[in-house]
Amino acid sequence: MSIHIVALGNEGDGFPEDNRQSGLIWTYLGRSALVSETESSLLLNSDASSIAYPVFTEYQACVFGNVRLVVHDCPVWGIFDSDWYTSRNLIVGADIIVIKYSVNDKSSFQEVKDSYIPVIKRTLNHCSVPVIISAVGIRQNEELPCTCPLCTSDRGNCVTSSEGIQLAKELGATYLELHSLNDFYVGKYFGGVLEYFMIQTLNQKSSEKMKKRKKSSKCHGVRPPQLEQPEKMPVLKGEASHYNSDLHNLLFCCQCVDVVFYTEDLKEVVEAHKIVLCSVSSVFMLLFNVKSPADIQDSTVIRTAQDLFAVNSETTFPVTSQGPPCNPPVRVIVKDSLFCSCLSDILHFIYSGAFQWEELEEDVKKKLKDPSDVLGVIEKVKCILKTPGKMNCLKNCRSYQAKRPLWLYNTSLRFFFNTPMLADVIFKIQGSTVPAHRAVLVARCKVMAAMFNGNYLEANSVLVPVYGISKETFLSFLEYLYTDSCCPASILQAMSLLICAEMYQVSRLQHICELYIITQLQSMPSRELASTSLSVVGLLKKAKQKNAVLLRCTDGHPTYI
Repeated sequence: MSIHIVALGNEGDGFPEDNRQSGLIWTYLGRSALVSETESSLLLNSDASSIAYPVFTEYQACVFGNVRLVVHDCPVWGIFDSDWYTSRNLIVGADIIVIKYSVNDKSSFQEVKDSYIPVIKRTLNHCSVPVIISAVGIRQNEELPCTCPLCTSDRGNCVTSSEGIQLAKELGATYLELHSLNDFYVGKYFGGVLEYFMIQTLNQKSSEKMKKRKKSSKCHGVRPPQLEQPEKMPVLKGEASHYNSDLHNLLFCCQCVDVVFYTEDLKEVVEAHKIVLCSVSSVFMLLFNVKSPADIQDSTVIRTAQDLFAVNSETTFPVTSQGPPCNPPVRVIVKDSLFCSCLSDILHFIYSGAFQWEELEEDVKKKLKDPSDVLGVIEKVKCILKTPGKMNCLKNCRSYQAKRPLWLYNTSLRFFFNTPMLADVIFKIQGSTVPAHRAVLVARCKVMAAMFNGNYLEANSVLVPVYGISKETFLSFLEYLYTDSCCPASILQAMSLLICAEMYQVSRLQHICELYIITQLQSMPSRELASTSLSVVGLLKKAKQKNAVLLRCTDGHPTYI
């Protein structure tokens, strides 16, 4: 008999290169005989040069004598965005779920609460699985009872007990606070609760096994003939993401440019895009008036923006690029000559989507021979990209990379989705308006790239009408372009989004919608399908009309619907 546990979340305050042996699951399993350990990885980018990061670690141990314990430890929540089907199957097949977080990382906790807990809650509606929520660590301000404004702001950086308890109530979970990963908190406190649920799971499985035996023992007559089992459905694999390569190519195609960098003697250096620069740095937000100095409490961000750049609107600059209609590119003077000479390599580093510090250092060394000059430029890059209010060092930058591998833009661009900030195009749909950014649309959608850069009315118009699509479906489509993820609420909504994706020739989104519909139809009992208003024949007709290959019969393979 075996027990399957799925552990989700990262309980560490920081993100060192290998924090596995200091984690909650590793510490608990260290008390028993560890049988094997296997790391599984998913390649989330179609670029062959990209690094595959471990999505989950599988542990196998033996507990209670001969009970096999299998634990999947998933520290990166992004698996729900990149591989929704694997994450869903892990949760559905789990006997016990452990959600862990650090009490000193409130931003991560808030993101998990807003984005991923609703997905887990919807998945758990179909099954009864015990959930343990473990808050790990000592709050950094717990010993400071002062009520001055500074202490109050520090206190806001920690996850309070009431927030954890409220999250546990929403999931119907058991809430634990582990101040330290020592033998008492892990072995006796956490281990006691976990082993209680393990015993309950074993009792339930034994009871179900006994019922089956009793039922089979009652059949003394002739056994019915064994029917042939149907063939297993083929494994569904999603199309690899090309999100980072799309935005990286935007730097080279020079479309929708709205920023031009110059040297101090007014020589053009490189062109860029406000939306990409502001999505990765508060320095550029301050430079392009997305944020005011009053909004930024870190003085180093303000000082870096003032020391490195200056925005100049004089007419002495040559106009070499075409920006949005009636909105010429912003001209920015780079005050530091060494930094300016390496600016093209720095922008290549930023637009790549994943921070490859070693490659940037090599590129800068080729431009600057003096090691002190190289170090100075690298430090300025780290000042631009650092998180406000935190220590700025290479280790923290690499830790940020380990925390969010290959997901640099799909979280930061979410800040600009459906907002008028930096928007240079407005879609008019069903009597409402939706602001957007041409650079993102051109990079992510070939149809919109042709529409905004070809001989069409949209190329020189700020207001663009949209027909034949509902506002809700179009917003879901734009959200995918900005975040590279989507989670339809129903089969009908997925079908509407599939039609929109086929209209704009976004093949990966169309593929995701097809996989969602197939998964839902496969898991839906025939009685439930009959009781719904779904028309399978109607879905099949739309699948044939919209080139949904997976949903219709192709090459002799069975039709899914």
